[in-house]
Amino acid sequence: MLRRISAVKSSFRLNRPFRISRGTKTAADVIAVEISQDGITGRGEGVPYARYDETLDSALRQIDDARAAIEDGADRRELLDLMPAGAGRNAVDCALWDLEAKLGGKSVAALAGWPEPAPTPTAMTLGIDTPANMAAAARGLRNVPLLKVKVDDEDPLDAIRAVREVAPTPRMIVDPNESWSMASLADRQVALADLKVDLLEQPLPAGDDAELEGFEPTIPLAADESGHLWGDLPSIACRYQVINIKLDKTGGLTAALEVANAARQSGLQLMVGCMVSSSLSIAPALVLAQRCAFVDLDGPTWLAADRPGGIKVSEGTMKPAEPGFWGFP
Repeated sequence: MLRRISAVKSSFRLNRPFRISRGTKTAADVIAVEISQDGITGRGEGVPYARYDETLDSALRQIDDARAAIEDGADRRELLDLMPAGAGRNAVDCALWDLEAKLGGKSVAALAGWPEPAPTPTAMTLGIDTPANMAAAARGLRNVPLLKVKVDDEDPLDAIRAVREVAPTPRMIVDPNESWSMASLADRQVALADLKVDLLEQPLPAGDDAELEGFEPTIPLAADESGHLWGDLPSIACRYQVINIKLDKTGGLTAALEVANAARQSGLQLMVGCMVSSSLSIAPALVLAQRCAFVDLDGPTWLAADRPGGIKVSEGTMKPAEPGFWGFP
């Protein structure tokens, strides 16, 4: 067996600035991995995230450290011990899944024992802006199945009300990205229920999670920054009702599927999310999405130009990528 791996930086310009409580993005900076064997190439992508002390260079170093073992034939299970969880391992793991599917003539979903990707509703995200501007953006999304509203700790209810006035029917996720305190959560939760918010994602800083024990929320809470791997599940299960699984946090689809199965056994509902990225990051997550209560995979809709043949989103529903893009023979 002759196997080779390449890993490079890529950058995708956004079609509009993407602002959350931690800052504003104007480009999606990713790691793209290709693994070639027997004339076949598998692809994967990861998005290093500064919140988790990752950079493009640190992800590339991790891949380079594991290069010899990967080229010697290390499989996805062995990769869990070769590389730490994160964007670098995610890119390699997804490339190995794609390679395995193409070499073996079976789809990734079939290999994983999960349903085949089908057209799937996804949250459409509104970045932080003035209430008037967020309402204007929401007006064009008023018929989608699910909205995700990014907020911070500065008058978030004004923004949510403005969005609800023009988009009264979609289900809604509100995401403060760790910017609230326990006091502000307690003060706002009745208003959130009145505004028909379906899910509140990571309101508190991950380090303050213990304050949620014994708290009775009026709407379900989802762990994002607080939940990465199966070791986090015992504490999450007594503080949250939903876990947001992201492949860049778990370090690939292999670990994400294990976290999903363990989370379901713990009584948690599943959500799958993403970083702002190309469709090469989203295609593997779409496998996981088939068993999730909440799906938030609209990352490519923020790009000025996606990878050719990628996932298409229309009226809030994702259509799987074209044959040969990722995950199919």
